[in-house]
Amino acid sequence: MTAFKEGDPTTIARLYGRSVGKKLRTKQQGLVDNLLPQIAVPAAGPVTSEGLFGEPRPLHFEIGFGGGEHLAYRADLLPDHGFIGAEPFLNGVAQALTHIADQRLANIRLHHGDALEVLQRIPDGELTMLYLLHPDPWPKARHAKRRMVNDGPIRLIASKLKPGGEFRFGTDHAVYLRHALMVMQR
Repeated sequence: MTAFKEGDPTTIARLYGRSVGKKLRTKQQGLVDNLLPQIAVPAAGPVTSEGLFGEPRPLHFEIGFGGGEHLAYRADLLPDHGFIGAEPFLNGVAQALTHIADQRLANIRLHHGDALEVLQRIPDGELTMLYLLHPDPWPKARHAKRRMVNDGPIRLIASKLKPGGEFRFGTDHAVYLRHALMVMQR
């Protein structure tokens, strides 16, 4: 296994940022209690499209899906594909569950927690597409090591994509964009 730089997020066993905000509404709490256990990514073992959906299908993974709008949109657009979303913020998970329930989306699995925990269990070459849309830019220099786009995570992401697979990254933070381009060109 390749040794990563000290402070690289793949070597940090701590997730930064808040994990819960406002108290969930009754409907949201019900979805977290009842729907999430049914569609949660299993806590152990390999994560494959066959294991999650019972059949081979193109597999997409969204890291930090926020409220799940993009995840639900893509899942609705591509019903024959499988989607995994990972989000550490419980309120975002609850919002995504609302989209999933309202749109009756059967092709999404969620992980409430660190995306790297799931990504490390996906076999190499399994993913068709990985989305990292507007992650926290950690603008202070001393926090840059917390960014998802660093050497270790990028190597991990690259290994999980199929040949010809896509990594879609979006940011509106100029410093993070320059940093990401530098990391990806190495």
